[in-house]
Amino acid sequence: MLERIHPFPFRTRKLSSPRLMVLHGRLCGRVGSCQAFMPPAKAGGFFLVFGLRRCQYLDNKVCGKICIEAKGDPMKQQLRSFWGWGLADETLPEAYISGFKSMVQLAFGLNSLDEAPAPQLIELSLRPSRIVLPSALKSFCTNETYDRAGHTYGKSFRDMARAINRVFDNPPDYVAYPSTEEEIAVLMSFCAEQRIALIPYGGGSSVVGGVEQPGGNQYKGSISCDMMKFNNIIRVHEKSRTARIQAGIYGPALEAGLKPFGLTIRHFPQSFEFSTLGGWIATRAGGHFATLYTHIDEFVQSLRLITPKGIIETRELPSSGDGPDANRFFMGSEGIFGIITEATVRLQNIPTIKASALVKFTGEKAAIEATRRISQAGLNPANARLISAMESFSMGIGNGTDTVLLLGFESHDHDQEPKLRRALSLCREGGGVWNESDVSIRKGNEAAAPEASERWKTNFLRAPYIRNTLVRCGIITETFETVTTWDNVDTFHPGVMSAAEQAMRKTCGKGIIMWRFTHIYPDGPVIYYTVIAPGKRGDEVSQWDSIKAAVSDAIIAHHGPITHHHAVGRDHQPWFEKQCSPVFMSVLQGIKSNLDPDWMLNPGVLIRRPSGTSR
Repeated sequence: MLERIHPFPFRTRKLSSPRLMVLHGRLCGRVGSCQAFMPPAKAGGFFLVFGLRRCQYLDNKVCGKICIEAKGDPMKQQLRSFWGWGLADETLPEAYISGFKSMVQLAFGLNSLDEAPAPQLIELSLRPSRIVLPSALKSFCTNETYDRAGHTYGKSFRDMARAINRVFDNPPDYVAYPSTEEEIAVLMSFCAEQRIALIPYGGGSSVVGGVEQPGGNQYKGSISCDMMKFNNIIRVHEKSRTARIQAGIYGPALEAGLKPFGLTIRHFPQSFEFSTLGGWIATRAGGHFATLYTHIDEFVQSLRLITPKGIIETRELPSSGDGPDANRFFMGSEGIFGIITEATVRLQNIPTIKASALVKFTGEKAAIEATRRISQAGLNPANARLISAMESFSMGIGNGTDTVLLLGFESHDHDQEPKLRRALSLCREGGGVWNESDVSIRKGNEAAAPEASERWKTNFLRAPYIRNTLVRCGIITETFETVTTWDNVDTFHPGVMSAAEQAMRKTCGKGIIMWRFTHIYPDGPVIYYTVIAPGKRGDEVSQWDSIKAAVSDAIIAHHGPITHHHAVGRDHQPWFEKQCSPVFMSVLQGIKSNLDPDWMLNPGVLIRRPSGTSR
């Protein structure tokens, strides 16, 4: 019997409101004409979307779907901030902002935190475009200020700090919005012939310089390639639990499109709201879940990408033993080999059976040991987030002295309480304590998650937004993450903490460092650090660069990788080169030269061009 194959069944219809499309009461996922988001409670109960406008154009009724309406040119996401995280008109609760600012003032002995005004488009005077486009490209390329400014940077602290200081000295000359593979091929040919850099953009959420334009005069100009029009779910195979999906689709639209089938990709990075499937694959993005399916790698069944040499497409198979895995080779290549246009991804049934708890430990070492035992017990929790005392306090779930472990188990099929109870017994043996009010056993949707757990989720998603405010206040706030083995934690973790603390004291006079385990493997944890320090107005970027260099050196010295899930980009490239085998580096450079002889795809990201190979 043949498997039922479902092409994406929804059809759009235009309504009276200009440049807004909806789907007969369902979510369209169209970015640029309409990017609609499911409310978080209907999308797995985890993600929170702040302040989005509700669509009121469905038969003159409120359809209940949260939409972003693009005003003006349909290629623009007009409500996306061109300089900071999230939406241009985003607002957080005033009490939350005031509380966080008060905490920072108290920590650094500051009388006040004065916010610099956010940059406005009218203030920007971008250099003229250096490129003359052929007629074949004019229909899907633009050099409008909004588009060029919004594609100048990613979303790291150094990106935002430069934007706050009105430094937009290296914007792309044009932003391309292709809608077909043929347009991408024409664009690549033009860039190769004219010595123009082509930068795949994804959702632009890179925090490592992954979407920034190359500097210097090696290229005549640069074009940022935004894949937002590649935003369709092509087909769903219910029996195999896979779906063929275009790479430019954003996380919320992807999940909403799968929900009618009772399926989910279940990959939720913190950038989920503003990142794309293709971006996740190109950067080997890590998701929220702590074990088993920690990276996008596990969900990719096949890929299709356009290279300067032609199309590469892998087969849709559960597994294969025929040579090196091409899928895994292109995952993490960060756009230097080609532009991903489609992927077939493995799906899961939406979990409905959940068990969670919040456990407190008076000592860090005991908490780390309990977490190790859980990681090696075969329980495979969906969430096992160990949070330092300072960070748990800042997130409203701790008292400032206890280390907190958030545990969670999920399934669509079987009871999760036995797994949770076993994990709690391991915590108890290590001195962990909890209140029964912080334990939740849910089957279906009849019970809410514990208040502390929900508070963490809310504040976790607010964190990128609060950074917009702190950067405007001259506060350095940034993260870095890495991974080590359990037998190296006792040396690695204090070494990295010490390096960060010394660098902040030397550069800023003082600072705070917080940490958490985001993922746990049987052989070691992922440690995610957050630093906050008072910056000097106008000098914040160089101050952060000094701190970042010190902690990066410490990570490499203590045998950790420069990143676990943030990718390499431009910012991490020097340290990636230090940790990478010279022979393997030459292999990457050779493949790059073969697929992209002119080195015009995202030059300077991940690997350097060998000297003596310039055209």
